[in-house]
Amino acid sequence: MNQTAWKLFLDASELGSLSKVALLHGTSQPHVSRQIGELERSCGGRLFQRTGRGVTLSALGARIAPQVREWLDSTEQLQNEIQNSAARPLGRVRLGIIPSVAHPFTSTLLQRLSERYPLIQMRVREGQGSQLQNWLDEGSLDLAVLLRSGPADHRNALALTATDTYLVAAAGDPLTQQPTVRFADLAGLPLVTFCRPSEWREQLDEQARRLGFQFKVQLEADSLNLQLALVARGSAYALLGGFAIAPAVAQGLVQAARVVEPAVPRHVAIAVARTGEWTLATRTVVQEAQAVARDMTEALPSGQQPAAAASGRPAPSQG
Repeated sequence: MNQTAWKLFLDASELGSLSKVALLHGTSQPHVSRQIGELERSCGGRLFQRTGRGVTLSALGARIAPQVREWLDSTEQLQNEIQNSAARPLGRVRLGIIPSVAHPFTSTLLQRLSERYPLIQMRVREGQGSQLQNWLDEGSLDLAVLLRSGPADHRNALALTATDTYLVAAAGDPLTQQPTVRFADLAGLPLVTFCRPSEWREQLDEQARRLGFQFKVQLEADSLNLQLALVARGSAYALLGGFAIAPAVAQGLVQAARVVEPAVPRHVAIAVARTGEWTLATRTVVQEAQAVARDMTEALPSGQQPAAAASGRPAPSQG
């Protein structure tokens, strides 16, 4: 059993491209193809179907992939447990993130980990909440940063922080020049928002229905950078959280007003895969994520602090 070759097999099954696998591992596509070919010969059948756009798992490949993943995870777990006896966090941690926390939260987290725990190897994937949850459930991720409708601390989801929702507009927009804007005043505004399915989008839609209107969605886009670019040009408004808008507001590219009556808090949590054991590396990433969230929340301008914190009431649990 060639552990390295089987890792290439799993990466190819996730990425759907041998060239992407080669880029990920810093090698050539012919080398990856040879490794896959040797696996296929040893298995006595095709593991992938080759298409014009890449590769997809064959029936044989799909059948054995879960067993291969379980074997590799258990092997890496054993290796990590041996090294963990020296209390040195190491090993790979697969982290999923939603676009609205891609920067600066994730970039700050990765910088801290690189400086303090260089033996931890991070692999980051971006997606919407439902997609990240599916990856967690199937074991493709170890951790995922998600938005929740309310604060919750338990074994599989630890609260990181909360931030209010802001109506974001181009600099000089009259509606957002005041500190707050009523939820009802969002009716009829051209919005750019995240694509469905999205738990956060559904929460906003439900609140709009309670107030008797539907959002005027001009564009759906999962890219936070694209949303902010369109807003800065005056093409649309966006509904985002404090982490997402802080850099653009600081640079004067956009301005924002907190949504009130009702306020819609965005609870950020880090969810843990239900399968497998927590490694020292996984626990370390969770602890550093909590510290980064706490530091960034405290660093937000006073107008972007969560309403609970600004009023002197306790902020959500830090886990």
